[in-house]
Amino acid sequence: MIDLIDDDLLPSYTQPPPGMSSGSRLERALRAGKFAVTAELNPPDSADPGDVFEAARPLAEVADAVNATDASGANCHMSSLGICSLLTRAGYGTIYQISCRDRNRIAIQGDVLGAAAMGVRNVLCLTGDGVGVGDQPGAKPVFDFDSVTLLRTIRTMRDDGVFLSGRRITRPPRLFLGAAENPCVPPFDWRPERLAKKVEAGAQFIQTNYIFDLPLFETFMARVRDLGLDREVFILAGVGPLASARAARWMRSNVPGIHIPDPVIARLEGAKNQAAEGAEICIEIMQAVRAIPGVAGVHVMAYRREHLVSEIVLRSGVRQARRVGRR
Repeated sequence: MIDLIDDDLLPSYTQPPPGMSSGSRLERALRAGKFAVTAELNPPDSADPGDVFEAARPLAEVADAVNATDASGANCHMSSLGICSLLTRAGYGTIYQISCRDRNRIAIQGDVLGAAAMGVRNVLCLTGDGVGVGDQPGAKPVFDFDSVTLLRTIRTMRDDGVFLSGRRITRPPRLFLGAAENPCVPPFDWRPERLAKKVEAGAQFIQTNYIFDLPLFETFMARVRDLGLDREVFILAGVGPLASARAARWMRSNVPGIHIPDPVIARLEGAKNQAAEGAEICIEIMQAVRAIPGVAGVHVMAYRREHLVSEIVLRSGVRQARRVGRR
């Protein structure tokens, strides 16, 4: 009989340090005042864990945590929970993304406990894109929660140690809670107030959608500071390299919530090497958002181009490389 339980392979379940809700690498970096970097791993259409690690390595060289997306765009890929399990066991910091589109409250609460038991310490709460934008539009959507009620639910599990039913959790999950925001799409005036609702519900960090319009983002951040939200939540500005003007136009037309100004596309069109110019634009935006008061870091999204992330982040100067494989 083979003993399938090996304590050396299991992450220890420890209490977070005083003043922290998780003690994750990401939470420690942000609370220490460091300019944090998170990066998005686009999950493979594969059951091979090697495909996950190949995509994760260049991200982990510079990122405090790696996001495992949860069927983004309503398209099916390897699950966020599965990717987080693989990466956490290998010592990577991870962010478990939960989309309310596909699971009800019973499944979500169970998955949260399972993720915490595997060593996941960061969660991003999302409402999720509608199934109609994906490649299986006939799927049945759930939307038992939205992102705000999901935040409240996980905060209740963590802080009060109970399920929504009131039943006691013997060892509550120790998690750093995040949410998303999109400062650069209308209604602009409502975005900071929407952010305030997520903070009230329990969000401790925010990852924004792509920022290509710096004046719009600066206006958003000014209102965030007026509301005092920059003192209550860590905001990570979303950035990423555009591959070409054609790709930028396609994203603007087909991906919900993407705003790319005409001057950015014109700059790409005028470049001899559009991919290289897209990387330069990303670097410039990273440097610019770092100087905006209230911005605590960047969230790098490089769809199917994870191999570029480390070089872009290092060239931007927002952080130095780290050794891979240490939690």
